[in-house]
Amino acid sequence: SFGIDNPVKFFWATGALSGFLDNAPTYLTFLATAMGLEGLDVSVKTDVVQFMNSCPAFLKAISMGAVFFGAMTYIGNGPNFMVKSIADQAHIKTPTFFGYLFKYSIPVLVPVFIVITILFFSSRAIF
Repeated sequence: SFGIDNPVKFFWATGALSGFLDNAPTYLTFLATAMGLEGLDVSVKTDVVQFMNSCPAFLKAISMGAVFFGAMTYIGNGPNFMVKSIADQAHIKTPTFFGYLFKYSIPVLVPVFIVITILFFSSRAIF
């Protein structure tokens, strides 16, 4: 085991990687990892269905982490980079990569992700 063994950890680990890589391969990597913990194979259709039915919290954590954390950086989600490029071409001042990360993403999104963790994955989860 590599220490990622519950939905909270999968949400944050998937998200951390998704902030710097495309969400589809990140999702697939962590889905395969979570399924492996259950002794299931991501390439077997019946195993995927079994995982969906038996581990919905893991599936939700991986899905939400892969999608939501893409907003953390310009490269985490293709449209982020495209909007920056269009704004730069129009001579609209935009923050640098690290400026965006430290001035906007971390102060705004990390608290949102903490709330999401509490609402969806904690022992007090309501969703």
